[in-house]
Amino acid sequence: MIRSTRQLMAKMKASFRRRLSGADALPQLALLGLLSGLITGGVILIFRLAIEWPLKYFLPGDGAGAFPSEAFEGLDVVTRGVLPLVGALGLGLLLHRLATHDRKVGVVHVMERLNYHQGYITAKSAFIQFIVGVATVVTGQSAGREGPAVHLGAAFSSLMGQWMRLPNNSIRTLVACGCAAAISASFNTPIAGVIFAMEVVMMEYTIAGFTPIILAAVSAAIVTQIVYGPDPAFNVPALMTNSLLEIPWILVIAVIIGVAAALFIYLVESMGRFSHRPILLRVIIAGVLMVPFAIFVPQTMGIGYDTVNDAINGGLGFWLLLSVGVAKLLITALTVGLGMPSSIIGPTLFMGATLGGAMGLIGAEIMPGHTSSVGFYAMLGMGAMMGAVLQAPLAALMALMELTRNPNIILPGMLIITTSSLVTSEAFGRKSLFLTILKSQGLSYQNSPVIQALRRVSVAAIMDKSILRIQRRLTPEEARKILKSEPKWLIIEGSSGPTSLMPAVDLARFLEDSEKLLKTEDQPLPEQINLMDIPANRRDLAPVQYQATLEEALYEFDNSSAEALYVQRYVAPMIQRIYGVVLKSDIESYYQYRRS
Repeated sequence: MIRSTRQLMAKMKASFRRRLSGADALPQLALLGLLSGLITGGVILIFRLAIEWPLKYFLPGDGAGAFPSEAFEGLDVVTRGVLPLVGALGLGLLLHRLATHDRKVGVVHVMERLNYHQGYITAKSAFIQFIVGVATVVTGQSAGREGPAVHLGAAFSSLMGQWMRLPNNSIRTLVACGCAAAISASFNTPIAGVIFAMEVVMMEYTIAGFTPIILAAVSAAIVTQIVYGPDPAFNVPALMTNSLLEIPWILVIAVIIGVAAALFIYLVESMGRFSHRPILLRVIIAGVLMVPFAIFVPQTMGIGYDTVNDAINGGLGFWLLLSVGVAKLLITALTVGLGMPSSIIGPTLFMGATLGGAMGLIGAEIMPGHTSSVGFYAMLGMGAMMGAVLQAPLAALMALMELTRNPNIILPGMLIITTSSLVTSEAFGRKSLFLTILKSQGLSYQNSPVIQALRRVSVAAIMDKSILRIQRRLTPEEARKILKSEPKWLIIEGSSGPTSLMPAVDLARFLEDSEKLLKTEDQPLPEQINLMDIPANRRDLAPVQYQATLEEALYEFDNSSAEALYVQRYVAPMIQRIYGVVLKSDIESYYQYRRS
């Protein structure tokens, strides 16, 4: 009974994996998206508590208010100066002890794993990200929690897929689910999370991908709402455009934000020139640079959402808004460029809110009685900076809509976000900050339509399973017995594994010709048939893993110069099972069929 139950479960798992190998496994992907969201929501809760708990007891304040654990400006001057320097020293020593590939964290690392490793992220990577993500914020570096959250969500979703031994195309979708769930859980903005995952990380939109990613974002938001409530990340008052006369001023602000975003990306890229220097030296220098900012502009320390909230609610003056906005831009760009493992999404929102609020106050002086509130311009600045730095206008617009819960923000939001993004990308030639950092590391992100289509399908979806593994030499009687099972392909075994692929019809033709010669010329049948010597259309073979996508299969074809691939999976240590074969023409035919 137990054995039959295990066999049934094994068959169900195998069927589940086979369905996921194709591009149309929507019910299975939906279930995985739901699980990914629940897991990510729990992980983000733990991550946020790990940041908030020490700050609650370390920073001054009575614990009241929406942001009671970010008041670094309440610390004395000496503590403010020493804290980021000590933190940088500790982070530098930690990173120095790690291998170069283990130091990579954040959204850029997730994009690299998607592009070069099919979304496989290690548990060690997640652990390191958790430690450095908490440390950068708690020690007062100019950092955010969203980049680490995205990394953690993607990592745990990827690990779930790896544990379930899912095809690589499904693991890629799970990584996107984890990214969406992380943004959703961080800001309580599920729609923005979905668009962020597809526009910024995956850089593609697919109908099949929307359903699991939406479910992941919604389930993660529900998990965090149980603890933090249904309110969004910021306390946003009622906002609306006061007059159409504001439109020209909004365009001016869009240009200014676009220039600031281009400067931010340029500084990060410029500081990346020192990446060949020892990581310990670079991080310590980043800590030293942070000291004067921590002393004179303490609002730049940590996440800074208390300052953002004050800017949105009109609680800060012009010079303070302008100084902290410029200071945040400079110190974040310098430290991140030097190698401080800080998130840039939170600082981007901080810069946009403060600079936008400052421009709103100028507008109120220029056009008294016609301009909207400071909070209105702070929110517009947040969206514009996010859209320009990440080159993700749709994600920024969705974030604005969900944070304000006000449709009046749509029209001016669309105007300022698209304009600032165009200024950054077209006037200054700057790509997304994440793509810029990837390029500085000598990496790229392939997102052509062909590559995207091939990544969505596993080799298991198109492989020919009509195969039979046979030895190189066999008797005529063995050959007849083999042909009775009517395989399409024969995989010829060598001394170190499969070496060649041969159509079964060629063996049948050889036997038929040999029997004709026996009848007509009385020529006896050979005692043994050497399959490598008989006339046949043999193809050189190379292995490809069962989980591999069609993109990986094409890479294997090019890398090995093989004419066919056999699809294998290790079912036990040193024991492999072959499930089918794939020809290059099969991949081309499948792609052409899907296009038509």
